[in-house]
Amino acid sequence: MIFETHAHYDDEQFQSDRDLLIQDLLKDKISNIINVSSSVESISSCLALSEKYDKVYAALGVHPSDIADLNEENFAWIREQCQNPKAAAVGEIGLDYYWDKEEDVRKKQREWFFRQMKLAEEVNLPVIIHSRDAAEDTMQIMREVHAENIPGVIHCYSYSLEMAIEFVKMGYYIGVGGVVTFKNARKLKETVAGIPLDRILLETDAPYLAPEPNRGKRNHSGNLIFVAEKVAELKGITPQEVEDVTGENARRLFAKVK
Repeated sequence: MIFETHAHYDDEQFQSDRDLLIQDLLKDKISNIINVSSSVESISSCLALSEKYDKVYAALGVHPSDIADLNEENFAWIREQCQNPKAAAVGEIGLDYYWDKEEDVRKKQREWFFRQMKLAEEVNLPVIIHSRDAAEDTMQIMREVHAENIPGVIHCYSYSLEMAIEFVKMGYYIGVGGVVTFKNARKLKETVAGIPLDRILLETDAPYLAPEPNRGKRNHSGNLIFVAEKVAELKGITPQEVEDVTGENARRLFAKVK
């Protein structure tokens, strides 16, 4: 069974069959799910889902593209929610320069990324970091907050092997999902081949980024078998070894998961 480290089952794309799908996945395919919030609003729905299923846990944080909703009042509320027994991480947080081009917006992203990293340190939870087209600034902020003391994962990794090695040196895991199965995913394949298996986590980002052969369809955790198979191929090992080691990695990082 595979440990799903990053999904969004509170997304409206699962509105029609959410419970049936999660029940089926947890029956014999998936050991645990980290359901990840992206906005202030989604924190409540993530927690509600985690409280409904023993094997589902929540990551609580605000995605860089949704920081406009953040203020001192709801940031204090997020801090309180992190005390919930089913809150397993702070995330997803980080920087996204792909969508946001204006420097004043990027500055706000950096400020809230820094503060959410410090929040994770304060509440003793790992972080799930989203970083797109912002490698240099992501690394700079991580160094400023001494991220080596704040465990975490770089979700949906998209940078070079060399950069991945730097993150690994800081003690971070690299999140690998459906993109690794894409024909044009050269950098990610090089990264998977070049870093230790004990630094890799499997994730879907469901309902997004479904792997081959289901690319373009709604993604779900059942597709992680295709990710495991591709990682196994790149590593020259069996899919079962990938499932076992990445599951151990996930339980090491998300220590609140039982």
